[in-house]
Amino acid sequence: MAREPREGGRGGREREQGDDLVDKLVTINRVAKVVKGGRRFAFAALVVVGDQKGRVGYGAGKAREVPEAIRKATERAKRTMIRVPMKEGRTLHHDTFGHYGAGKVVVRAAEAGTGIIAGGPMRAVFESLGVNDVVAKSLGTRNPHNMIKATFAALEKASSPRNVASRRGKKAAELFGKREQAQTEEAANV
Repeated sequence: MAREPREGGRGGREREQGDDLVDKLVTINRVAKVVKGGRRFAFAALVVVGDQKGRVGYGAGKAREVPEAIRKATERAKRTMIRVPMKEGRTLHHDTFGHYGAGKVVVRAAEAGTGIIAGGPMRAVFESLGVNDVVAKSLGTRNPHNMIKATFAALEKASSPRNVASRRGKKAAELFGKREQAQTEEAANV
């Protein structure tokens, strides 16, 4: 089910992992340390891993070689996976807001057929998560690390109607029943 990697641009690398995990390389950064003999180069990689069924994680890795940095980032991403409740297996249940440092993210649920309307690093998160319809906007920063951390902060706030009902000590049907009843009463008053 792996797609062909995109040509050019930053990142865009996608691989199938064991356990039906897909990893996406978001960015690679080359850093230099100046020493007596010249410069020593190292690489920092940012990877998003998901099963496209509601679980996603991210990780950063640093090493002297690119493949080693990617491997370390992928291992960290697998350890930090979270489960996100999805509506009909294609979008989120409600709109959320997340922030990390200067990064602020608005994530909105969307109708069927909308697609993933999100930029760069956020798109990698939603594709790995398995969300098909979402609208997301990044405010405040273009730093991929902060954008991903802000996106995860927003996704961790997402909850399903079943979770909300259990926190209130009710059943999910009771929550929706009251809303529909209020709408019919409001329509009758107009």
